[in-house]
Amino acid sequence: MKDVTQLDRGWSLHHDGSVLPARVPGCVHTDLLTAGLIPDPFIAANEHEVAWVGHRDWTYETELTATEGHERTDLVFDGLDTAARITLGSAELGRTRNMHRSHRFDVTGLAGRLGVHFTSAYQEAAEVRALTGGRPNVYPEPFQYIRKMASSFGWDWGPTLPTAGIWRPVRLEHWSTARLAQVRPLVTVEDGTGRVELRLTVERTEQGAGRPLTVRATVGGAEATAVLDGDESVLVVEVADPALWWPRGQGEQARYDLAVTLADEHGPLDSWHRRIGFRTVELDRSPDEYGTGFTLVVNGVRLFTRGVNWIPDDALVSRVTPERYRDRLTRAAEANVDLVRIWGGGIYEDEAFYDACDELGLMVWQDFLFACAAYPEEQPLRGEVEAEARENVVRLMPHPSLVLWNGNNENFWGFRDWGWEPELAGDSWGEGYYLGMLPRIVAELDPTRPYAAGSPWSGSWDHHPNDPDHGTHHSWEVRNRQDYAEYRATVPRFVAEFGWQAPPAHATLLRALPGEELAPDSAGMMHHQKAEDGNGKLDRGVGRHFAPPADFDRWHYLTQVVQARAVAAGIEHWRSHWPRCAGTVVWQLNDCWPVSSWAAIDGDGRLKPLWYELRRVYADRLLTLQPGDRDGATVALVNQAGTPWTTTLTLRRMAADGTVLAESATELTAAARSVTGWEVPSGLVPVEGSTKEFLVADADGLRAVHFAVTDRAFAYPVADFDVSVEPVDGDHDRVDVVVSARTLLRDLLLQADRLAPGAVADQGLLTLLPGERARIRVTGSGPVDADSVRAALFCVEPA
Repeated sequence: MKDVTQLDRGWSLHHDGSVLPARVPGCVHTDLLTAGLIPDPFIAANEHEVAWVGHRDWTYETELTATEGHERTDLVFDGLDTAARITLGSAELGRTRNMHRSHRFDVTGLAGRLGVHFTSAYQEAAEVRALTGGRPNVYPEPFQYIRKMASSFGWDWGPTLPTAGIWRPVRLEHWSTARLAQVRPLVTVEDGTGRVELRLTVERTEQGAGRPLTVRATVGGAEATAVLDGDESVLVVEVADPALWWPRGQGEQARYDLAVTLADEHGPLDSWHRRIGFRTVELDRSPDEYGTGFTLVVNGVRLFTRGVNWIPDDALVSRVTPERYRDRLTRAAEANVDLVRIWGGGIYEDEAFYDACDELGLMVWQDFLFACAAYPEEQPLRGEVEAEARENVVRLMPHPSLVLWNGNNENFWGFRDWGWEPELAGDSWGEGYYLGMLPRIVAELDPTRPYAAGSPWSGSWDHHPNDPDHGTHHSWEVRNRQDYAEYRATVPRFVAEFGWQAPPAHATLLRALPGEELAPDSAGMMHHQKAEDGNGKLDRGVGRHFAPPADFDRWHYLTQVVQARAVAAGIEHWRSHWPRCAGTVVWQLNDCWPVSSWAAIDGDGRLKPLWYELRRVYADRLLTLQPGDRDGATVALVNQAGTPWTTTLTLRRMAADGTVLAESATELTAAARSVTGWEVPSGLVPVEGSTKEFLVADADGLRAVHFAVTDRAFAYPVADFDVSVEPVDGDHDRVDVVVSARTLLRDLLLQADRLAPGAVADQGLLTLLPGERARIRVTGSGPVDADSVRAALFCVEPA
């Protein structure tokens, strides 16, 4: 039977004659941090202090001893970052130039000093660029000339920290006769029968050539066996009436153990195990009266996709653990997210990521790794791209959560609109990958899943790549140049990117910017703001709705309010237009360091108000008020659940002081997975331009509000409320904060991290009417009093 020896100990890192201990898996930056040789690049402006690291060459070394008892020993690297030369003693085993694939070397009977010599990513990119010629991109960094995580060169939310190292596990595999070189399961279900078609490839030793082999597969109590005379085989295992895997909120996430065993007449030689799920997935791109659709259909059920974009969770990606993946993805599921898009400037994530998505019912949209640049299609890149795509398609296809392959991020759009086309003057830029190579690979290796050529992409060059009426759309005019109310001006078929910036939590800023007197434009704040005119856009977003904030704390609160309101405005509008609009994918769920960004979870893992708003607007049942023409308004009951929703809708037109001016109660029903719209009677809608009246809608504990003017124009009363603190079951680490409103409290927010860095509240923005009470559960605060809580409470104030 095959034996495995993990090579995770005894490594050293060498540079310019210096030697220090190395951790594998890991990277140069983490080893230098551990040794105290560089400052933390996430703190203050230390990013500049460590810039030299990415421009140097580095060598990892360990001692390799020869082993006996097997015919073959392979040295296997699951991931090398990125351009490396591998030596054993004085012999060169090979060279690599791709972070996104594994590498295998025959070291049978060999021993000696094993070296992995990394060339600077900048040097490798320069050499490739000299071969292919230059190409345009959106940042002044050479990420399109090297198959490496593009965002390690910096992005408008990330630091410039090009890493190097053995970033995924390395091991010795000892085997005899034959091994399972590739197992490719095509999992389908039809007419109540689950079918696993296993495409197998074996590799043999010289001694094993021509020897009969037996392969056996089992799943769900069924099995199949075949005899291999050559090196390839196909097995089919059928499971009667399997339980289906469903996305979160649509059903259970049933999974089955799939085991494959390779044996000869003497016994087992190798084995392979995965957890699979039976389900069907389609992408409906049918033309209709609105244009060209983009609707995911799972197990025959058409879905409004409630998604988030995912970036690498740490700029130093080798630090991301299975526990950290699970924490972030659990937070996504708790926010009622059902799809995570892995963005094309990052990585193909670790198995732990996809395992967690399988278990949590989070569908995965996987970009191939191309983002925001013209990519050369010549060698040496072309061969690396094909090998990378083939390996990762096969590696990830067992996961039922994976529902879509996507060719690139924004490169069609860049070619058409960002000046690339004339600059390229006919040179290759990636189109051959997205419309040729990648769909061919997916069709060959994983025909059970749909492929989209890009995002945004209208489906063909007959339409603009970012045409909202055709395929996927990225909405960035809003936020960059327009108020979030303009989200309501269009109904795209599928909004694959949109979002709004805000700073991270207050405790995150205190940790990342120690000793700094915080201000929107203080040195540390500006260093941790990577977007072009980022603070200008934040200030304009606030200024359209609020009076200029008096201090940093007020600015911090209002920018977070605007972020949450903006994203909610878009989602509420687009969900109300289901099935014409079939999904939203918010930019973005997570951060890779402490930074002002579009994330709902900041770089320290703290929840921003946006996260709580996602939980509300992505819930199966959503109540929303949509402004109409002039002084009209429409109520929309959005029901994503599989059962009808019948409720009593209460509408109240109210004065700023809380007086009820008019009200009504109406019973409404929204069928399963449908939207019911109802025009608000004219006597209940505040007249256009009213500064003293607003509309409140309530149904089944859900609330929506509508103001006819911006906050800065509305006659808010001075906020008046009482605060009390109640320990939960005598546990002072869990308290209930009770807020009793005497006046209208708009967007009341308890910033729990101001009570203690680890404190978390169970609610975000709340709107309370006079006489109402809110109970906010806080965990991890320790003992607190009412005065401390009051200092951590914020709400909208009169201008």
